[in-house]
Amino acid sequence: MAITHAWCKQPVRRRREWSGKGRWVGVSVAERFVRSACRLGPVPQVAEIRLHLADDVLGLWQRAEDEFGADQPPPFWAFAWPGGQALARYVLDHAGLVAGRRVLDLGSGSGLVAIAAARAGAAAVTASEVDPLAVAAIGLNARANGVPALTVTGDVLDGDGTYDDVVLAGDVWYSRPLAERVLAFLDRAAARGASVLAGDIGRAFLPRDRFRVLDARDVTVMAGLEDSSVKRTMVWEPIIEAPR
Repeated sequence: MAITHAWCKQPVRRRREWSGKGRWVGVSVAERFVRSACRLGPVPQVAEIRLHLADDVLGLWQRAEDEFGADQPPPFWAFAWPGGQALARYVLDHAGLVAGRRVLDLGSGSGLVAIAAARAGAAAVTASEVDPLAVAAIGLNARANGVPALTVTGDVLDGDGTYDDVVLAGDVWYSRPLAERVLAFLDRAAARGASVLAGDIGRAFLPRDRFRVLDARDVTVMAGLEDSSVKRTMVWEPIIEAPR
């Protein structure tokens, strides 16, 4: 059974997170949960990066709900999704895209793409993420890969990423409402001159007529995440129309 994104709009607090059971949970509690639920290991397409990864989608989701409440989003942070893998690989192989520049990673999840940008020489990296457990995973994964502490922020999709030179978006086209917000954000970012790249297998809500393919590769994913264990995955760039 494949799970789908439900990247919803909710606040992210730096020190404490709402558990869903009427109590605040310290970041250290979230980090302990991530450590206990996952194993640190390499990413198939990006073997030089290690993440805290799980091997049971539904089991981990149930465990998170038992621990923190029944309103927990799916644990996207515990898996290496194909779009993120392809985008991270592309960034590492084309480090000049981010070197010395400020980078924003939308829907960061595990922090894979943000970590790749940091390792490729980005001057600063911000990870946008709304799930408290993902925020904990991003911190743990960054430290595991020896990169400086990443800045983590919440929902940024109503803006244009004003302070960022590069916007990276892996696996964010799972639902129409989210896709519409993401596309509007990317349009605004590109219009002000930011470099924009997306990683995705070409899901239904990605507007293919608005993007061109920069790179394509077969990506291995864990059983249960997608409908097959290998997915053809692309790195996409927006088509910018010349002013008339």
